[in-house]
Amino acid sequence: MAKPSADSSLYLLIEAGQLAHKALLVPLVERGLEAGDDAMLFILSTRRGATEDQLAIELGIPRAAVEARLARLTERDLVTRRAVGPELEPGIGLTERGERIRDILAENWAELENALFGELKKKQRARLGAALQRFVDLLKI
Repeated sequence: MAKPSADSSLYLLIEAGQLAHKALLVPLVERGLEAGDDAMLFILSTRRGATEDQLAIELGIPRAAVEARLARLTERDLVTRRAVGPELEPGIGLTERGERIRDILAENWAELENALFGELKKKQRARLGAALQRFVDLLKI
């Protein structure tokens, strides 16, 4: 059996993931946000009018955690409660400020991804993405 080593692919994958995570936290911290706030902003940009229950499911966190996060983001004028749909049901959406910050965070994400994978050809990126997805699927079991 092989011993864990700093030269192993798994070790390098973990290290790369940790460093990428740190790099993605920089624009959050600069704006007084916390890890995971970006995920909520990204979800709300595609699921306008989402409810707390929908956000909890999508984020994989308890509803109480969603409510606390929403309170912080509302206080920072990034999200607001809105009536949505034909029956005007209560939902949550991004404010204009929330949309601007979401765009900044998405741009930072794209820049980091391009810096890391920009030298790969399209097919190489697709193969890498497929392999990483396979790893994630295997580890979720």
